[in-house]
Amino acid sequence: MDALMQFVFSGVTVGAVYALVALGFTIIYNASDVVNFAQGEFVMLGGMITVFAHLAGLPLPLAALGAILATAALGVALNRLAIEPARGAPVVSVIIITIGASILIRGAAQLIFDKQLHGLPAFSGDDPIRVMGATILPQSLWVIGGALAVFVGLWAFFTRTLTGKAVLATSNNRTAAQLVGINTGWVMTLAFGLSAAIGALAGVLVTPITLVSYDVGVGLALKGFAAAMLGGMGNPKGALAGGLLLGLFEALTAGYVSSQYKEAVAFVVILGVLFAMPQGLFGRAGTERV
Repeated sequence: MDALMQFVFSGVTVGAVYALVALGFTIIYNASDVVNFAQGEFVMLGGMITVFAHLAGLPLPLAALGAILATAALGVALNRLAIEPARGAPVVSVIIITIGASILIRGAAQLIFDKQLHGLPAFSGDDPIRVMGATILPQSLWVIGGALAVFVGLWAFFTRTLTGKAVLATSNNRTAAQLVGINTGWVMTLAFGLSAAIGALAGVLVTPITLVSYDVGVGLALKGFAAAMLGGMGNPKGALAGGLLLGLFEALTAGYVSSQYKEAVAFVVILGVLFAMPQGLFGRAGTERV
């Protein structure tokens, strides 16, 4: 029983990170129907910029805030310089652009920073908290709390605000949204900036636990995409649930089967969702008139 609880705590912590990445996917997908595979690089940048800013002498809170703002600015630049010029291109072409952006960001990070693993001090100390015979780090509570706070904020944003509804309207029909006065260019800029900021927040929160390097973004993007697919692409509730479930699947697989198979869980989830329920757990099956 103690081992099971330990696996659950580990899975929920990692799953909260996947949920944050999936929530970033959700924002851009809701604005443009595009899957942004550079989302994992935003997580990497949040951690790396915070580490090097902190090493340069900035207090950790200021370093984290600066990393989030800098990454959000990069997200806006990605939209303005790469996505907006491709407006009207097939969705597949835009997805390929995001993959190219991911490769570019990763290469630039390798040159600007280095190839080493880096960490940050835990926000609330390293003394583990004992619960039901298992232990959980205080930093894990920061990660889980961050994921829940972002989820609540996005849920309120998309359901309670005019701006959030404008984002959804832009996704459903960009031309119609423009006809009713929605500035779709600004909506896309907001979506990319907000998505990048959430990714950077995930990087800041998880770096004290898992460490960060220039190449961690690829794996995180895959896991976040699997989580978003599992929960239902475009649904914040699904992103949160999908991330937590994927983290639990990985932890239980590593604990009871073998850690060698842990990385395969995301691929199995993607294939399973595509075959069994393409709309995900909380998504809605859509129809398109042709």
